[in-house]
Amino acid sequence: MAKRKRRVVVTGGAGFLGSHLCDRFIKEGMKVVCLDNLITGSLKNVKHLSKNKDFDFLKHDVSKEIKIKGPVDYVLHFASPASPVDYLKHPIPTLKVGSLGTHNTVGLAKLKKARYLLASTSEIYGDPLEHPQKETYWGHVNPIGPRGVYDEAKRFAEAITLAYHRYHKVDVRIVRIFNTYGPRMNIKDGRVVPNFIYQAMHNKSLTVYGNGRQTRSFCYYSDLIEGIYRLLFSKAVGQPVNIGNPTEFTILQFAKLVLKLSGAKSKIVYKPLPIDDPRQRRPNIGLAKKYLDWTPKVKLEDGLQETIDWFQKNVK
Repeated sequence: MAKRKRRVVVTGGAGFLGSHLCDRFIKEGMKVVCLDNLITGSLKNVKHLSKNKDFDFLKHDVSKEIKIKGPVDYVLHFASPASPVDYLKHPIPTLKVGSLGTHNTVGLAKLKKARYLLASTSEIYGDPLEHPQKETYWGHVNPIGPRGVYDEAKRFAEAITLAYHRYHKVDVRIVRIFNTYGPRMNIKDGRVVPNFIYQAMHNKSLTVYGNGRQTRSFCYYSDLIEGIYRLLFSKAVGQPVNIGNPTEFTILQFAKLVLKLSGAKSKIVYKPLPIDDPRQRRPNIGLAKKYLDWTPKVKLEDGLQETIDWFQKNVK
């Protein structure tokens, strides 16, 4: 009798990162159930999987009851608007998917006796007073500011995930994702990578907010997916784990690199800094190194060139 293939549920599976996770699990010989309500996800991201017998797509809002027939081995909750443009446009759904959606998905894991992985974010650190940020840092967040709908939803999601772990003994993992970029990003989602690439592609001025000295660390999607995969199959470390690239760049440095790699002749213009925009963001990845034997491999210049090439080929 043939051994049953492991089965994984990925919420937000038609999104940027969710779709790459679906690819990875299919490649590893697993069955994938992809859930997405397509508020910010796109069927284009999983179209290539549509005829694969091991892939199922269900259009569903995970803030509502989830019903999955048959066995489930892993549940990964990646459903949520993730860019300021998207979560400011959809503030209530963002709060609901972080609260009700997490409740429903971790409940599904409990019901199916499945391992659960929550996609959290570096945004839970807010505008950090500690640099670089370790997982033990509690954060510096404005709970009622415009970004609070995302930040606090993720903070609640972590709390309920660990409550299910402590009270119901659900086997859980939490990944805190730092700025990630790569193919399948929505070019109009407002985040700095697609924003600069879009502006450069259309010979528009690159918009730098503030003086451009605020910093970010950029992780290529393939490095992040590898880290998440290792975390899912690792022994539980009992706390969230940062996954990101600790190499830090100013936004102005990044803008100049986009111009260099794209060959655009665009100018750089400066606009006021958005409310509660963090001044610096860089992960301490000591836990990922220790428990997952993981470090990012792709240099920013290489990953950014691949991303620019993908946008030029696939996006008008």
